[in-house]
Amino acid sequence: MIKSCALYLFILFPVFIFAQKENFVNKKDSLLPGTSTSISFTIENRTSENKIYDIKVETTSPHISPILTNGELRISASESNVYIVPLKVATETPQGKYSVVLNGTERKTGETFTQKTEFRLAGIRKLTLTALHTPEFVKAGETIISTFLLKNSGNVSENLILESKNAVVNEGTSLLLPPGESKIITVSKTTSSVLGKNEYQNLNLSVSSKNNPAETQTAYTTVKMISVKPVEEDIFHRLPVSASLLFIGMRNRGQYNDGFQGEIYGKGALDKDNKNQLEFHAVTKNPVEFSSFTQYEEYFLNYKRENLYVHIGDKNYSSSFLTEYARYGRGAEIKIDLKKISLGGFYNHPRFFRDIKDEFNAYLKLNVTKESEITAGYLYKIPRTEEARLNLTNVQLDSNAHLPYITGKFKLNKNIEASGEISYSKTDKTDGSAFMVQTIVSFKSLSGNLMYMRASPDYAGYFNNTNNFNGNLQYKLSKRISLLANYVQDARNFQRDTLFLAAPYRKFLQYGLQYRYTDQGSLMLYNGSQRYEDRMMPKEFDYKEHFFRATIDQQIGIFQVNLQGQFGKTDNFITGSSGNSSFYTVNIGFEKFKTSFNVFGSYAITSRYQMQKQKQLYYGVRILNRLSDKTNFSLFYQNNYMPEDYYTDRNLFELLFHQQLFPGHELDLSGRYALQRGELGNKDFIFSLRYTLRMNVPTQKIAEYTSLSGTIDNLGVQKVDGIRLRLGNYLSVTDKNGNYIFKNVIPGDYVLEIDRSTTAINDIPNLNVPVSLSLKNKENIFNFGLTSAAYIEGEIQYSETGQASFAGLSVHKDKKKKENLIIEVSNGDQIYRKMGVIGEHFDFTYLRPGDWKVKIYRNGLDKRYKIPVDEFEFTLKPSETKKLDVHVIKQPSEVKYQRESIKVSYNENKKRK
Repeated sequence: MIKSCALYLFILFPVFIFAQKENFVNKKDSLLPGTSTSISFTIENRTSENKIYDIKVETTSPHISPILTNGELRISASESNVYIVPLKVATETPQGKYSVVLNGTERKTGETFTQKTEFRLAGIRKLTLTALHTPEFVKAGETIISTFLLKNSGNVSENLILESKNAVVNEGTSLLLPPGESKIITVSKTTSSVLGKNEYQNLNLSVSSKNNPAETQTAYTTVKMISVKPVEEDIFHRLPVSASLLFIGMRNRGQYNDGFQGEIYGKGALDKDNKNQLEFHAVTKNPVEFSSFTQYEEYFLNYKRENLYVHIGDKNYSSSFLTEYARYGRGAEIKIDLKKISLGGFYNHPRFFRDIKDEFNAYLKLNVTKESEITAGYLYKIPRTEEARLNLTNVQLDSNAHLPYITGKFKLNKNIEASGEISYSKTDKTDGSAFMVQTIVSFKSLSGNLMYMRASPDYAGYFNNTNNFNGNLQYKLSKRISLLANYVQDARNFQRDTLFLAAPYRKFLQYGLQYRYTDQGSLMLYNGSQRYEDRMMPKEFDYKEHFFRATIDQQIGIFQVNLQGQFGKTDNFITGSSGNSSFYTVNIGFEKFKTSFNVFGSYAITSRYQMQKQKQLYYGVRILNRLSDKTNFSLFYQNNYMPEDYYTDRNLFELLFHQQLFPGHELDLSGRYALQRGELGNKDFIFSLRYTLRMNVPTQKIAEYTSLSGTIDNLGVQKVDGIRLRLGNYLSVTDKNGNYIFKNVIPGDYVLEIDRSTTAINDIPNLNVPVSLSLKNKENIFNFGLTSAAYIEGEIQYSETGQASFAGLSVHKDKKKKENLIIEVSNGDQIYRKMGVIGEHFDFTYLRPGDWKVKIYRNGLDKRYKIPVDEFEFTLKPSETKKLDVHVIKQPSEVKYQRESIKVSYNENKKRK
């Protein structure tokens, strides 16, 4: 056995040495494509005569070729010989089963034999994706076209998916690429012509196999986009300011009034670093009675800079939740932030509250952590004594009031946050106190918010003699089912401004579940009770009601549908009776033709008011339309409102129209019928016409105008005069000496480009133009020259210097295989690539004279092919056409074959033993 193995190794040793990659194969071997291998056949002569056979070798695939198709085999009597068949397996040979057939014919007797050996060729997947060509720049509005080379260097056909996240693949989204084939893929993207500034755009191409989607290859290209309509930079930093003139007319409770009202508003930074923030607002006196749909007289100015805030004028002043929650007035406020410590205060003269003449506040805040803080403050109130006061709460300030308070907010952990306040008040005759606590929780399944407040009868803050409790909880049973609960108990007594009426007193509890049965639909079921009490006298309603409510939200095509039904048992405290109350509501919304529509209707039979089983029908519609970027309008109509909404102004009919006349100038028209606060049936009419001028007022000069000049040198062209240059929106034309200048240019980044229609077709700059320039200095100079373009022409030549041969035997010639290469030319600043096919011509046109380097990339070329010279360096002269030949040579190899046969014999007698 050892002797036989040694003989086999000795026979195959020359093949292992001289083949590119040799494999010794038996029937179970799995070969790789692109290799050389050998198949052995054992031939036995069982006769008593010597035999000479003429051998002929055949294969079952044209991609698998025997190096020797014919040969001779001599076998002595009663001996065996091994015949070796060397094979070449092409790279593109598909995977699968193949056979080698050995046919032998005895020279004397004509006796024949046939032996067949099967082997399997393994599959190899090898895809390469290379960026081939992309433009250096494109103008905004043009189409970017980038090409990529995709090659299947494996032996398996690839069913590919082509995708680009930011461009269009011109070849489609799928491609079947056979083994050994290449495909140029083109992606394109149309750019926007309204690009404000020059920018870089990345285009990508991703290729993945449908059978192996996780294996994805991606290639990128980068293109500079040049703005043809650049945004005009400004040497001034500006503050946005709007000024409006408004004409208002109003029929108020039977009387008509009209007049003009002016307004000016500005908000923004005073400097380019946005450190000094300024906001101001001025509205002249309202010519008609103030309502929710008209503006009241207001003047204020505030300034903010990093750790300083100052406000002078009108606003809602607030010290804390308990002491002064919201008090509109005229005064001043200051806040100073010293990181760990903040302090501040305000003075306020209330405008809509007659009990208080003036109030002063001061506070000190300590930031314990990033999300925890403690504040200690003091509020001082001065009552109004010189005139009769409007008593709304039965509690009036009998003297100056002192209200110290402490508030705190603490982040206990990532799920729980707690806050609270405690306050004390003292006047000449009374003392009082109040406190408030609040907790917010947020867990994966549970979230909620609970707040409780209580104020003593003699407390002199915003609330007194009342308590307030609000809370909501939500618990997620599953992804689609949630449990919900809400509770609201309003504060009964608070010192509100007289600007609006107070909402009805409410005590409300509901609990239920929400079930999302589909991604576009949900069902909500609630049970609960509510207490509503009118704060006005005489009372229009005062009732307690237990109810059950069901709500369905469903998206049906473009329609969003909401259906609601509520059934309740009502105890009416005004009439002293009880009865049922039922509500049925439908709301349908959809959007079409740049217009959103919302239609709603409600029908009720209630026992809440003076009449038993009182029937109420409410319906309405809202239409919002955006005709264009400059024009839009809205229409609203509702026939009536529930009595519980009496405390606010309510629209019955409203039409709003907005039109931008031209940039910076706008016109607004509105008209409406409304129920004013406190009214249940008397309608009033309000209309207004507003003209608005929007300005940008310069506040700081941030740069000086600059200039760009230079000379275009004549480097052998016909002319350098009359050449048009573009620098953003600026234009210039050269004189007879090639001089140009751009004056009064705003500093910034620009791209200087030549209008090639004003130069000869073969003229080319000696520097990269278009060129990106950063103009910062007062005077900038950029010189370049014009010369004649050069060209590179070449051919990829293929030659065979010899085939692998066995000593003394002729060899069958392979046909030339069509392959491709990637040819790259570069001068250090510019790089161009093309795909060249072996045996064909290639060229590069419109090249700048100078030093160029040409590099040849194999692009997966078969290892049997060599490129003797794959780099070239030379200097291109103006108008020169450089001839270049690239040689591809098939690698010769020699396999030596031992003419004398090696006998492999055995002793019959020993075998019997």
